[in-house]
Amino acid sequence: MTTQSILPYAYTGPSSPPWPLSVLLALQHLLVQASFLCIFHLLFLATLPPTMLDDFQCWNELLAHNFFACGISTALQCGLGTRLPLVQAPSFEFLIPALVLTQHTVPIRQSKGNSTGAPSEYFGLNHENTRNWDWLLCEVSGAVLVSGVVQVAFGVSGVCGWIAKHCGPMVLAPSLAVIGLSAYRPAALLCSENWGIAMLLVLLTILLSQHLSSCRLPLCQWSQAGGLSIRSRSPDLHMFSVLLPVSGIWLVCGILNPIPIPWDVLHPSMHHLTLTNSTLQSPWLQVPYPGKQGWPLLSTSAVAIGAAMGVAASINSIGCYLLCSKALREPPAPQHACNRGLCAEGLGSLLSAVLGSVSGTASSMPNVCASHLTQVTSSRSVWVSALACLLLGLSPRLTGLLATIPLAVHGGMLCVTYSVAVGTGISYFQYTNIDSGRNIFIVGFTMFMGLLVPKWLFAAPEALATGCVPVDLFLLSLLMVPAFITGILSFFLENTVSGTLQERGLLSHFVSCKSEIAENFLKEQNMNSAQRYKLPRVLRRQQLPSWCKGFPFCFLCPPEEAKEAAVNSYLLEELHCSAGETTDLLLKPEAMELESDSKQDNLGNHKCVTILANERTLCSDTSII
Repeated sequence: MTTQSILPYAYTGPSSPPWPLSVLLALQHLLVQASFLCIFHLLFLATLPPTMLDDFQCWNELLAHNFFACGISTALQCGLGTRLPLVQAPSFEFLIPALVLTQHTVPIRQSKGNSTGAPSEYFGLNHENTRNWDWLLCEVSGAVLVSGVVQVAFGVSGVCGWIAKHCGPMVLAPSLAVIGLSAYRPAALLCSENWGIAMLLVLLTILLSQHLSSCRLPLCQWSQAGGLSIRSRSPDLHMFSVLLPVSGIWLVCGILNPIPIPWDVLHPSMHHLTLTNSTLQSPWLQVPYPGKQGWPLLSTSAVAIGAAMGVAASINSIGCYLLCSKALREPPAPQHACNRGLCAEGLGSLLSAVLGSVSGTASSMPNVCASHLTQVTSSRSVWVSALACLLLGLSPRLTGLLATIPLAVHGGMLCVTYSVAVGTGISYFQYTNIDSGRNIFIVGFTMFMGLLVPKWLFAAPEALATGCVPVDLFLLSLLMVPAFITGILSFFLENTVSGTLQERGLLSHFVSCKSEIAENFLKEQNMNSAQRYKLPRVLRRQQLPSWCKGFPFCFLCPPEEAKEAAVNSYLLEELHCSAGETTDLLLKPEAMELESDSKQDNLGNHKCVTILANERTLCSDTSII
């Protein structure tokens, strides 16, 4: 029985899909991106008290500025970054620290026993912590600015590539699974607006992507010779399993319910956000420029929160890089590509901060999961979606129309996309020996702690008190992110607890292979990797100056052929020695003993060679005499 590959219809070769299909795929990416942008801002604004939102009239401008920054960041990612078809958008790794900052500025009380974690009652505002909306927005923008600096620093210093190199299946499996599971709280909150609409979206998506995946749609094609023709060979129906349900339900809801959407479902304070009226008042054309919403405010709290944002978002982006390369059935992104990708995201975050946004940019996990679900992805479609983001960023009124998507549709979108993240994480276990006691402990412990610690800190944030407020905010922001806890713990345990390479899932392609086959596979993999992740043609044509090859730019450029050959020989040596247990970050005592014995043997061999050389010299001198 043959099995279907993950992305059998992915346009990964030099040929790109036709322009009509690329535009439809770009629209699908845009809907997923817009949905998550609305979710991010709605959850952020829902934590603010009503008194802060009385004079708030810049909802559409806030969305438009974020769209503009995401469009530029997507173009940088596809052109100069990893060069993978990755859409850029905010992530929950930016939202949770931002909520920690707002809670520190405007203390709120969350209802106990609420499964969605939505705020239900506010404290009376402290006179010392009373701030207007503009001040809070500038402080959050300052945190986003710091996060961009951290992302760029991680990329330029090579930390991102080093972490990605040591992220094996036992790191990706629990991390991706927890990323998906941690989205159940906002998904339940948004679906509670109308469970019927949310479940209808989920059922339609399942129907199109699974049951009707082999059905084909008619495609119109025009040529000068034959004119207009209709063919039904492609595309398949599953390619639009997100676009068709979302657009259809959105259109039906707009026709049957042409009244203002009840945004106060999240919280009574949300009735101040009359999105329908604000959409009509927004301008058609408005060019965003730095400082329009105020310049970022760099307080000590903002610096601490921004550092936490940058660290957490970087971990999420590394997972997106490896997940997207798997979707394309390409080799994992090399270190230099990961470093460039994180630098591109950091530049996008810096732009987003100076434009007054409350979130930075990172690789969008929902868009990557949507590509897995629809089984199609294309670089051209991502470029078109980036252009669409730029155009939406120039028109706040058009951006406001996207904000009229019902909340239940957003909730259904989270249910569909993040469930793919859970399943993809579990699929990584096929490369490992899951029956191993080592692997069972790593998976169970990291996933359990990744869900336990944030839940406890959400209920009792005052339990973490070191006496220094910035340190408390930094630790609280990191420890409330499930992906950070699971990623750090799994990374540490995977690279410090000894295990065979086959047990750790690092020899999935070399099992039962001869050395010649493994060597050929490594050469082919490196050739494909160099082809996919190479620098743009413009930069490759020009001779890079010598200072670009030094620190820190050396981590952003592809390695030379000699270094690649050395890496391949090192991998082959590891392959031959794969029977024993190994670790990446620690040396076992047996390994240290073997190393010391080898040093002594080398020293003894060196002495023997020296004695033989002296004897030969003496013999030669005697013969001369």
